[in-house]
Amino acid sequence: MTERNIQVEPIDRRAVEDQDIEIVERKGIGHPDSICDGIAEAISSALSQAYLDRVGKVLHYNTDETQLVAGSSNPQFGGGEMVEPIYILLTGRATKEYEGTKIPTDTIALEAARDYLNENIPELDVGTDVILDVKLGEGSGDLQSVFSEDGATVPMANDTSFGVGHAPLSETEQIVLNAEDRLNNEFVAEYPALGPDVKIMGKRERDTIDVTVAAAMVDSYIDNRDEYDEMVENVRDYVHGVAEEYTDREVNIHVNTADTEDSIYLTTTGTSAEMGDDGSVGRGNRANGLITPNRSMSMEATSGKNPVNHIGKIYNLLSTSIAETVVSEVDGIRDMRVRLLSQIGRPIDEPHVADAQVVTEDGVTLADIEDDIVAIVDEELANVTTITERAVNGDVRTF
Repeated sequence: MTERNIQVEPIDRRAVEDQDIEIVERKGIGHPDSICDGIAEAISSALSQAYLDRVGKVLHYNTDETQLVAGSSNPQFGGGEMVEPIYILLTGRATKEYEGTKIPTDTIALEAARDYLNENIPELDVGTDVILDVKLGEGSGDLQSVFSEDGATVPMANDTSFGVGHAPLSETEQIVLNAEDRLNNEFVAEYPALGPDVKIMGKRERDTIDVTVAAAMVDSYIDNRDEYDEMVENVRDYVHGVAEEYTDREVNIHVNTADTEDSIYLTTTGTSAEMGDDGSVGRGNRANGLITPNRSMSMEATSGKNPVNHIGKIYNLLSTSIAETVVSEVDGIRDMRVRLLSQIGRPIDEPHVADAQVVTEDGVTLADIEDDIVAIVDEELANVTTITERAVNGDVRTF
């Protein structure tokens, strides 16, 4: 039996899929909050790689405080213009010198942010439509000490905090997550008039699912209202097709419901950040890419935190991984929630408690599967440092 404090118990509610009302949201990659998440994580990965290249290990940093101040624009059919640029402040903490080696953290952060915007918000001209500013301070001495315990094979937790994950995704969650992802990949490849700011809200009321899509359209690809309306219909039809892949329930798709005869969701750059919509890291999607009020969630921002010992990142990613692994390998689980609680200064593979809560299928008791659950949780915790490697390489979703 493991020495780790792993607890398994029944969950304190019905399975989400059995509840009468379910609400699920995803803010797409072009939403101002997601822009901040994406930039923060891009900087995080870039700093980690730079530290490894220059000094052989990841040093203390956190870049999870990126802020976006919205600009303003004058969109027009056929192409409008920005009036006031978007302002993005890259802030947080970073180690700028180690044993005589200086690391140009500000330059690294600016380059990572610019590259991220160029790749993911292609209609946004960096330097003209958006101003990037960087203010990275140094970390506090006590946290740097906890971060770099000499000789420790497993890092020590930087904070007393927790992470939460769940599995499997409900039908509504799968629809919301995959609809946005595929709109911003498959769909936009054929219809470039769709901007990356796609926000999707799913509501399931018993066996009827309503999906509301706010899709920013790029003005330079649209010449008139008829073409705009056609794009709205294209989005509606596409999302309906995606939804039918995940459910047999009745599905209703609503796109750009705020449109009127005189006002439509037309943008110059494809993001509402040009229209007075500010953004911050951690104010949008959780680590699994969704906002799920029917589930337990951590308020910690995952993006931008260091991947070595920052619990706000590691335990949110790990709890999600644990839940997904258990559900895929252990039969008889209808719903699962995993909560991991750290204690500052304690090895990250030894949480203060790892709490696995489950709703079992009919005919399955907790006693039937408890040992299997504990074994998987124990193994995932023993391999916690793989989360660090995947995060450094950009192989995990953080928003």
